[in-house]
Amino acid sequence: MVVHATNGLDGPRFGLAVSRKVGNAVVRNRVKRWIRDAIRHHMAGVPARDVVFIARASAATAGHAALSAEVDHALGVLREVGA
Repeated sequence: MVVHATNGLDGPRFGLAVSRKVGNAVVRNRVKRWIRDAIRHHMAGVPARDVVFIARASAATAGHAALSAEVDHALGVLREVGA
């Protein structure tokens, strides 16, 4: 799930919310690393917005490739909204 709002700055800012429902600390940190990595690879062209990614429990079993695809899709939607 992604929540966003205009921030009035020069570029986007990203936040992550990964609750204990996702798993223990090791699993939550792994999911956060995967999402951060996906953001780094797909953030080109994202407008100046505050973006919060909220990880669901299924993120723990989804894997890096699936999360990367979801982040790419979400950022693609933001690019269209910001254009």
